[in-house]
Amino acid sequence: MDTQEHKALREAVSALGKRHGRTADATQLWSEAGKLGYLGVNLPEEYGGGGGGISELSIVLEELGAAGCPLLMLVVSPAICGTVIARFGTDAQKQHWLPALADGTRLMAFGITEPDAGSNSHRITTTARKDGDDWILTGRKVFISGVDIADATLIVGRTEDARTGRLKPCLFIVPRYAPGFTRRPIDMELNAAEKQFELTLDDVRLPADALVGDEDAGLLQLFAGLNPERIMTAAFAIGMGRYALAKAVEYARDRQVWNTPIGAHQAIAHPLAQAHIDLELARLMMQKAARLYDAGDDMGAGEAANMAKYAAGEACVKAVDQAVHTLGGNGLTREFGLASLITAARVARIAPVSREMILNYVSHQTLGLPKSY
Repeated sequence: MDTQEHKALREAVSALGKRHGRTADATQLWSEAGKLGYLGVNLPEEYGGGGGGISELSIVLEELGAAGCPLLMLVVSPAICGTVIARFGTDAQKQHWLPALADGTRLMAFGITEPDAGSNSHRITTTARKDGDDWILTGRKVFISGVDIADATLIVGRTEDARTGRLKPCLFIVPRYAPGFTRRPIDMELNAAEKQFELTLDDVRLPADALVGDEDAGLLQLFAGLNPERIMTAAFAIGMGRYALAKAVEYARDRQVWNTPIGAHQAIAHPLAQAHIDLELARLMMQKAARLYDAGDDMGAGEAANMAKYAAGEACVKAVDQAVHTLGGNGLTREFGLASLITAARVARIAPVSREMILNYVSHQTLGLPKSY
């Protein structure tokens, strides 16, 4: 259940979203949300944030999505990058980045996915090697959001453990204009304000303080960012599903055929009711995951975050599909703004981790079944 503070936050963000609406300019909305303090609700107060957690930030993204104007970079800049820097960054990194991430004047992208590895952190080939006090990064990334508008990208690379010789994941802040750091836009069918890029790191030289956190922390630091990413993706999906469902319900109330609203027919009403139930159930799991994460239970949050992302992705796709179906031909027109969601809704099923990999996770980690790979 929402606390009174959460209800007030929902209402305020919802009002902001409704003022901007489906045709919102993402840059203007981002700037206004930053000035109002919504972008940094999860970041520490001493660095200009709201002092809350992922619970509060997920409300911001969900309500903007329900108003038809979700901000995808909320998943990346404050949720992943802001969280990792707040938890593991040096004082200098925190002072440089967190206030600006909180008020929206700086953005940070996140680069983990690779052409041959997907999001499998064990197969990442981007490597970082020491050269004196500097780091040299070499590798490629793909499907990285918002690199063109981000001041830096938090890159997941791998360094060699001097004791074992094995490669371990580490996180590096790579400035947008670092020599050897290039980007190529990916031609996407998905029409979104945030563009996708392929990145090349060709012997990118970074100072020692580009490393975030402990060189030996490995997966602990990585998953400190990935769990919020899954929770926020669930919020993104639930908000989108709520938006589509609200449009369908409004249409079903008003549209009359044979002298009665189409919403009076159970063939229309029941699937919409089921979509609402599925979205509410997904939201409950998302809230559980956020609470566990904010309480410091990374293991419990990992399981719940994966389940929330899975449930929300499925619920979103079904809600959008049913909404379009309810409107019939009108559901495919630009006027009603639902057709573009058919493609957008798939994002929550695919990214940042596929539903099949989540089923693998639950099979192994929750049920204790043997791995197939």
